[in-house]
Amino acid sequence: MLLCFCLGWIFGTAWMGTTGFDAQMSTVLALLSFVFIIISSKFIAQKGIVFKTLSMAVVLCLGAYLGFAYANQQLKQRLQYTVHQPENTSILVYVHALNQYSENSIQQRVMVLNAARHPLQYLLYLPKTKTVSSSDLELELGHYYQLEGQLKPAHTYATAGVFDQEQWLLQQNIQATFRVKRAIALNEAQIKALGYSDILYQQQKLIPQFRLWTEKQRLAFRVKIFHLPLAHKGLLLALLTGDKSLLDEATVDQFQRFGISHLLAISGPHVLIFAMLICWIITRCIRKFAPQLYLKIPRQFILIWPFMGCVFVYCAFVGFEIPAMRTFIMTVVASGMLVLRLRVYALKLLVYSATLLLLFDPFSILSAAFWLSYGACFILLRIYQTLWLQQQSLEANTAWWVKLRLSLHVLITSQWKIFIALFPMMALFFKQVAWIAPLSNLLAIPSLGLVVVPLDVLAAFVNFFAPGIASVLFQFNDFCLTLLLSLLNVIDHIFNPQLLNITFNPATILLLSLCIFIFYLPDGIVPKAWLLLGLVAICLKSYTPQPFQLTVLDVGQGQSILVREGRHSMMVDTGGYYDEQKFSIGKNIILPFLSRQGLSSIDQLVLTHLDQDHSGAYFSIQDQLAIKSLYASEHVAVLNATQFEYCQQGQVWQWENVHIEVLLPNNIQAVRAGAERNENSCVLYIRMNHAMPYQSYLLMGDAGWQTEYELLKAYPNLQVDVLVLGHHGSRHSSSFDFLQHYQPKLAIASAGKWNRYGHPSKETLARLKALNIPLLSTAEKGSIEFKAKDGRIQLIAFRDQWQWLNH
Repeated sequence: MLLCFCLGWIFGTAWMGTTGFDAQMSTVLALLSFVFIIISSKFIAQKGIVFKTLSMAVVLCLGAYLGFAYANQQLKQRLQYTVHQPENTSILVYVHALNQYSENSIQQRVMVLNAARHPLQYLLYLPKTKTVSSSDLELELGHYYQLEGQLKPAHTYATAGVFDQEQWLLQQNIQATFRVKRAIALNEAQIKALGYSDILYQQQKLIPQFRLWTEKQRLAFRVKIFHLPLAHKGLLLALLTGDKSLLDEATVDQFQRFGISHLLAISGPHVLIFAMLICWIITRCIRKFAPQLYLKIPRQFILIWPFMGCVFVYCAFVGFEIPAMRTFIMTVVASGMLVLRLRVYALKLLVYSATLLLLFDPFSILSAAFWLSYGACFILLRIYQTLWLQQQSLEANTAWWVKLRLSLHVLITSQWKIFIALFPMMALFFKQVAWIAPLSNLLAIPSLGLVVVPLDVLAAFVNFFAPGIASVLFQFNDFCLTLLLSLLNVIDHIFNPQLLNITFNPATILLLSLCIFIFYLPDGIVPKAWLLLGLVAICLKSYTPQPFQLTVLDVGQGQSILVREGRHSMMVDTGGYYDEQKFSIGKNIILPFLSRQGLSSIDQLVLTHLDQDHSGAYFSIQDQLAIKSLYASEHVAVLNATQFEYCQQGQVWQWENVHIEVLLPNNIQAVRAGAERNENSCVLYIRMNHAMPYQSYLLMGDAGWQTEYELLKAYPNLQVDVLVLGHHGSRHSSSFDFLQHYQPKLAIASAGKWNRYGHPSKETLARLKALNIPLLSTAEKGSIEFKAKDGRIQLIAFRDQWQWLNH
């Protein structure tokens, strides 16, 4: 029953932040479930299989409800300190964590003293210094500062499949970001004078001082490794402390392409190696100086406490990352079972540790590291069970080479099993997979796990009392890394592995996950033939015609719209960042979104005009996005000349139930000359047959008053239910006469949050209000989707689906 409750708790926590949940009805059901458990345990004597199954289901639901309620209560508390508006301001901060180097800046987490009733955590961005050891532009650990700069709330591109920065900051307990312009150091006397004596007192307690000491040790190792004559400083530091400040982009890219980036995360092996090293020293000391101690206290009971202490210290040393925390909690639970003389079951241990982790930090459920870490552990448990059964079948006098061959066989098969098992999660979280991962992990895991990581941990331990010897160990470890990377470079030269983009929608990923789960279940629980049914369902799902869908993507200050129905697809504009090399809308938004939709190609791409905010992203992904035909109001160079056509009045696409027509431009010569780019935008009209209440859609591009006048003359009887405002709702578009004539049921502005142009403009907002036309903006609602279901069009705003996006 406890296992069912914990599984329910994990499931319920996973729904943290979802909207549309009937809390009152769920509370009633939870109370009824609790009453059922109490009554049945007291008054029902005969408990058959049906009763037991029902009881397990009730306990599972009760755990799910309590997990969901607890997670959302924690979410509500954290969201109340959300920053909503950017501003130039001054803040008082305490530096409690190690900074992190990025390409163009230093990221520094700080405790903000004057933002609320209790300290909050902000993420600072400071100018990057020339060397890692210089401190003139850095904030020192354990010091207080007054900072002046720009406070910026968290705001993500709210589009399906895109990295959710707001969710990441929420999971990390960061309330806002702050770009530092000026820093003034403050001493403790000044902090007291400002009225923050209680903060000083809190930071002088044991736990904060211990945390500060660990952060300073991490900084000391960064500086030491940086100054050593090593070829792979970044890797050695990352494998030791999880600090990726010294990693170069080439190494990160190679590890990603080889599918071994997970080895840079501090996980079980790192923590356990350190704990085993200390326990080995303790054991040797006891054997030499007090062997009689084992006669009074069993050996395992003596070593449990230092072992748990070492695991805790190393977890603190690496910043309590999720994989390390998983190891610590599993160690505590397993140690408790040993002390109580309870039998330890690996699967139960895994589930209990996940439940406890979510009890201490329910926001861990939002991290991909949580799912990947526990998912990998579950698969490894199945593999180790297989190894144990095979070893049990061997006789005691079996030759060593037979045992070695068995171990190698398990090591090899484990890699492709892990690859298959984690494939759905890789597709869901990263939308990419490294096909060479089984081979590269086969080489990297033994090398790093058995040689490099132990040497790294040993060198760090020795450094506390023999820095010179530690330097030699680091240099020898660097040589070992050179051998491994040389082998990887040879493989890279031969195969040139690249990441494969995965275009599976969530439904397909769910079906695939169920198939893999059945595949890994022990024999006899579920017939393996059910796998065939699952695979057939996946195939049928991929060939099932899609209902009509029109999505106005949140691409910031720009425009991109996807239209699809059946097996047809069209994208109107792609958006674009002012510098696609600095941040690519195409790579970070368009491709992930299409992947989430299950689209690996587009039938038609229409670029309404070639302004950067409408077409810039296309040019950054044109080699990665397969397009059958491209239409634009100006000439676009494409590999195949037959792919391109000028966008002009009269072009029509007829799908099963969708009619798409280009209404303007009609002056082809002016279009080809590139004159009046905005006014010669491609204007598209889309009509969905037999759909209510939103049947017709008018997409204006960046067209203004002149184009609106031409539309009124050429198409006076046009029915418009949804109008995507021209030029993002600027004051030179969406004239009063134009809006009054067509009287759309809904207007949409595709604009960026806090954009410098003020779109949509106050004038346009006033016109819409005067005509009682409701407005939705991607800046406020995120991506806005119209989807057909049972003859009606559903309106779905992405930000309305999650509480942290709609707070």
